[in-house]
Amino acid sequence: MASDTTATGPRGRPKGHKRARTRAKLLSAARELIREKGFESTTLQEVAQRAGMTSGAIYGNFRNRDELFIALAEVYWAPVKPKFRPGSSFAEKMRALAEATIAAIPERRMAAVGRLTGMAYALTHEEMRARVHEVTAKNFAAGAAWVRAVADESETPMPPEILVRVVHAMTEGLLFQRFLTPELVPDEVFYAAFAALAIEPREG
Repeated sequence: MASDTTATGPRGRPKGHKRARTRAKLLSAARELIREKGFESTTLQEVAQRAGMTSGAIYGNFRNRDELFIALAEVYWAPVKPKFRPGSSFAEKMRALAEATIAAIPERRMAAVGRLTGMAYALTHEEMRARVHEVTAKNFAAGAAWVRAVADESETPMPPEILVRVVHAMTEGLLFQRFLTPELVPDEVFYAAFAALAIEPREG
């Protein structure tokens, strides 16, 4: 019988458990601070202080603010992936995606300031912009593979590689307009936008 070689701490928990809790606490503190001050005005030292930790704790998890921003996006702005009913049509899948996006609004609202100010920072800092490009390209590739796995490509209005980019850009715009002017972008606007993608299947 194979032995369990998982390393544990003094209380019997896996050592990675404490690191994961530390990282989660730092990310939560960073999200709070960035909502108050914006990304560019928030320092790693302030994040550590808000989390009740030392500077060494945060530098042990994030080398710099760029890494922190990417981690915040991965945790609080991860791609929305709804569950589809087996055999559902592409139109039904688009409605499910609209529903999942609407359900994500409260969590997204909490991270919106960090998202916007981080993107503004990336526009004027080439190293950060390159990192965002790298992560976004990877997400687009994963998204296209996911589309192929859940939908018949003959149903989609455009190739998966293009569709994921359109959905991403549309979703970002809908969400931020909803945060800014909620009365002007009710749920039915989300449903209508996604429904517009479920046009007649492409020929050839």
